[in-house]
Order: sequence, then C-alpha cells, then structure tokens
Amino acid sequence: MSDYKRLLGADHWASRKEGEQHSNLSPASQFLPTENEPRQDEHLRVALAEMKSALYAERAWARVALNSVGDAVLAVDLYGTVTYLNRMAETLTGWASEDAIGKPLAQVFHIIDAKTHEAAANSARRAIEENRTVGLAMNCVLIRCDGSECHIEDSAVPLHDEEGNVTGAVIVFHDACQSQTMSEKMTYLAQHDVLTGLPNRVLLVERLNRAIGLAHRHHHQVGLIYLDLDDFKPVNDTLGHALGDMLLQAVAERLSKCVRDTDTVCRQGGDEFVILLTEIEKPEDAAKVAEKILSTIIESYCIHKHEVRVSASMGISLYPVDGIDTHELMHHADLAMYHSKKDGRNTYHFFRPSMNAITVKRLFIESHLQQALKENEIFLNFQPKVDIETGEVCCAEALVRWHEPSLGLVLPSEFVPVAQACGLIVPIGQWVLHETCRQLQAWRNEGIDIVPVAVNISTVELCNKKFLESIIEILEDTGLEAHFLELEFTESSLMHDAKASLTMLESLQQLGLALTIDDFGVGPLSISYLQRFPIDTVNVDQSFVHGMPHDADAITIMKSIIQLAKNLDLRATAKGIETREQYNLLRSQQCEGGQGFLFSPPLAVEDFRKLLVKDKTHRSIGFIAGNNQELIEEETRQINR
Repeated sequence: MSDYKRLLGADHWASRKEGEQHSNLSPASQFLPTENEPRQDEHLRVALAEMKSALYAERAWARVALNSVGDAVLAVDLYGTVTYLNRMAETLTGWASEDAIGKPLAQVFHIIDAKTHEAAANSARRAIEENRTVGLAMNCVLIRCDGSECHIEDSAVPLHDEEGNVTGAVIVFHDACQSQTMSEKMTYLAQHDVLTGLPNRVLLVERLNRAIGLAHRHHHQVGLIYLDLDDFKPVNDTLGHALGDMLLQAVAERLSKCVRDTDTVCRQGGDEFVILLTEIEKPEDAAKVAEKILSTIIESYCIHKHEVRVSASMGISLYPVDGIDTHELMHHADLAMYHSKKDGRNTYHFFRPSMNAITVKRLFIESHLQQALKENEIFLNFQPKVDIETGEVCCAEALVRWHEPSLGLVLPSEFVPVAQACGLIVPIGQWVLHETCRQLQAWRNEGIDIVPVAVNISTVELCNKKFLESIIEILEDTGLEAHFLELEFTESSLMHDAKASLTMLESLQQLGLALTIDDFGVGPLSISYLQRFPIDTVNVDQSFVHGMPHDADAITIMKSIIQLAKNLDLRATAKGIETREQYNLLRSQQCEGGQGFLFSPPLAVEDFRKLLVKDKTHRSIGFIAGNNQELIEEETRQINR
C-alpha cells in the first residue's frame, strides 16, 4: 500500500466484489502519486490529513444523526449489497451491522406480503431502477434474523453521486404494530382524563348524544348528574397538589363503583365530575344513584397517612323533561348543582325552571361582590348569646351582611356560596375578622364593657397557610386582647385534615382565643377528636332545637349532647331558640348558653352598642325580647322574603 493510502487509513478501502478494492473517498483521491512517483512536499500531506479529518467528522455526524431518528434506516449499493444499518434497523431486523454489511439485501431485509405470504416487491431495487422515491408500502412482514415476524411499513429513495448518477438506495421502515399502538394511544388520550383515566368531556358528549338518540327511539329517559366536591380547594392548598391529585383518583374510583357498566363517569376538570345514566325509567332511579354517591364520597380517605374528608354537591337533569339536547341537559344539571351548593352542600337537587332566575341573580352577585368590599357595602350585625340560667348577655356572634343598591339586603346564604366559588371568601373573611376586632376595641376605648364576639371561619380560611399569621396581625393592628375574639369552626372544616386542624387549634389557643365547634351534631367529628381538639364550646345545631318540644328524638339528642359537653368540660350553646317552650326545656336540661330570635335577632352596630352600654343587670332576656320586637319582625321578614 502506498504512503498516501497508509495516510488515509485502511478503513477508507472497502470490498465491492471479492478481490476488488475501491476507495470510499472522492474519485480524485484515486489518482494520488504512488511510491514510485516523486514525493510531494509537506503541504500536500497536511492537506490530505485535513481531508481525512473532515471525512471522519462528516461520517461521525451522519452516524449520530441516523442513530437518533426513530425509524430504521438501511442502505444498499447498486448491486443490492447492504452498506449501512442504523441502530433501529439493527433492532428490527435482528442483524448486527458488522454481520449485515456486505450481505445481499434479500438476506438481511427479507420481507413478504402479509396476506399472501409471498415475497414482497423490493422497494430499494425499484428506487434504483426507476430513479425515484418509492412510496410507503404497507401490509409487509419482515422476517427477522431469528425467524420471527414483524409487521412493517417501508419506503425507499435513490442515492446519487455529485454528477447525479444513482449509486444505491436507502430504505426507511418502522414497526407498523407500534405505529398502530401509538395511534390508539393518541385517540385514548384525546378522549380520557390523564389523571383519573375517566372519560373526558369529549367522550361524554359523544356518549350523551348517542344515549339521547337511543332514548328517543325507545322512549326511555336519560339522567345527567353534575358533581362538584365541597371544599376541595382547602385540601389541595393544605396537603399540596400531589396529594390532591391522589384524592381525585380515589374519588374517581369510588364513583365508578356507584354506577352500572352501561353508565359513564366523566371528569369534567378540576374537582368536577359528570355521571351519565344512559337508561332510566323514572327520576327515582337517578335519585338512588345520587344518594349512593353521597354516602360513598363522604367516607374518609387515607391519603399518605392524612385522614381527609370531602362531600359532594350534585345537580340532576333528565332527558327529555329538562332538555332535548346535550347543551341543555349539561347546562341545567350545572344549575341544579349550584343550587345544592347554595343549599348547604352534601346534597343533590333536580333541575327546576325557576333555577334559571336564581342563576341570573348569582351572576349579578358574583360580578358585584368584589366591588362591594371596596364600596363599604359589606357590614356587620351582632346577634347576642345569653346565659340561659341568668339571662345575661355573655357574648355575641358577628354576622356579615351586604346591602347592594339595586338588590337591597343580600343575606349570607345568597352571597357566601358565590364568594366561595369565585375565591372571595378569604378577603371577605379577613374583613369580618378585622372589622369585628376594630369595632370591639373602639367600644372598649369608649369605656364600654364589651363581651367576646364569635366569627365564623370557613374551611378555605382555616386551611390557608397564612391564617394564623393574619390573626396575629389583626390583633396587633387593632390592639384587641385575644380573649375577646372567639372563632367558630364547623365539624367538616376541622375534619378536612384533622391533624393539621389540631395543630392550628393548639396555636390559636396559645394566643388566648376562645374556640368553638359550630353546628355540632350534624357533621363527621368523632368523639376521640372532640376530646383532643382544644375546644371551649359546642354550638348545638339548630335543627335539634327546632324539633323541640314535640320531637322526642330531638329532645333525647339534645340532652345527650349537653351531657357529653359537661363530661368533656365544654360549654354547650343551643342555637335557633325561638319559643319559650324551647327555652324552658333547655334550661331544665342545664344547657348553659342560648342564641336565637327569642332573645334577639342580629342587631345593627349601633343597636348592639346600646345593649352593651347598659349595666349587666339589664342585659336580660326580658330586656332584649321586650324592646326589640320590631327588629325581630323585620329580620324575620328579610329571612322569609
């Protein structure tokens, strides 16, 4: 071999036919001087070395590029001899490059027709002979090196030299089964929720349209249930999105077990789900499913050692009575679901036409609520609580009110659910806390003998990471002593994350605040947690009071709760007392505190101030009930309007 050949390296020489060598360099390189010719100067050696380096670099880059593509690439020369395979081609054919290069294409790339099992047309040969790209060939089976079969799709393109002469061909092919699997996967992802695996809105609409068509032909009904988890956001904010996602997956699994195989459970997005009942005979069928869902969802969840509880609010629409197309049914189920939210949550409602008017009002409230905070349209009332034994006003509850110029007085039952839905409950809650403390301290600065005032705390506020910090800031800003502020929590709020609630309550207790469980007796709080929570008072839910004195069960439950409170060294306060009979019965049961219209409706700031300036001996049942009858009647009219 000449010096020039040694300089270029033996790897640039390959075998075309047995015994015949050819160079992989350009044709000009084959006319270099031989050993017998005069040696060139050093410049030529340098130029040749640079040429060699550039060729190696170019080939290296080509190898990297071809090995990076997802398809298999195989090259042949004019004689049909394999000259190159990328890694994917090695994988699909089962041949290693060192074994395949130099072998006939038919041996390495043995393909047959999938239907006839006869030898398939050689796409590379056609590309070379016709000097054109041969399009994608389907229904081909590649016989791999080990004899196994693989369905492929392949195409071929001719290779040319610098002068445009055909020098070979490149075959590009891929696994057709894998391609089909990917297509099926893409279709699945387009129709299903990634997190839960449930059908998404796209598939729901398709199935709902189909169900409506079948119901029309066979004269049966279709039910649609819209479901929204109650207070899911606090769980998400407290435990984090990862655990929130795990909760959604657990809910999805429970929902799927509540319906038939022919029904569809869909995740609408966020914490909203839709259940399609494809064939029902009467509304009661949908109601049974809704009741089953309620009882299933409310059972506690164990998420990474956290005991979590959620409930659900649902709305139901029926085909054809509530709508004859997809849009109407979905819209009306959504309206009914909102009505369940407004009506106390953890319940369901069937759609009624009157709900459309309610929705219009809801949208108005939502659009004006934020402005109401800025325009001082939000204000406080104070409802006294009394010592049942002495009749003395011992504390009060701060109640938020809104006077909207065009709507008049908007009660909390109307705007609080909207505030929760649109994310305004925290700023409203912060305003109530600050205004309560500010007003109490202002009265105290006047020398008035104030009483502790309770403020309701929502689940969203309790789970807010800055809640404790905000309480401290409010007390410092207003100068109010902590023992004049009482915080009320519902059982469901505390049990959202019982461990986190316990930590928060202990911190609040250390500040000196009074802590109360509101609406006690109707929530999921267990006795063990009641013992562990640093609670001072339980407010017995007014539903038990309303049943007295005629409902024997209500009387028994009330007596049991009062006794339980005494055993745990807690104060029991009965809410919703409206009659002397209720008062007398509660007094005989030794209930310590009472609140209700028998004593006083919620009072305006100035009216409550007038009550406080009286000495304690005049803060009695007789004083309150006897001199505020007009206020009681007015408040009753507002509530019943």
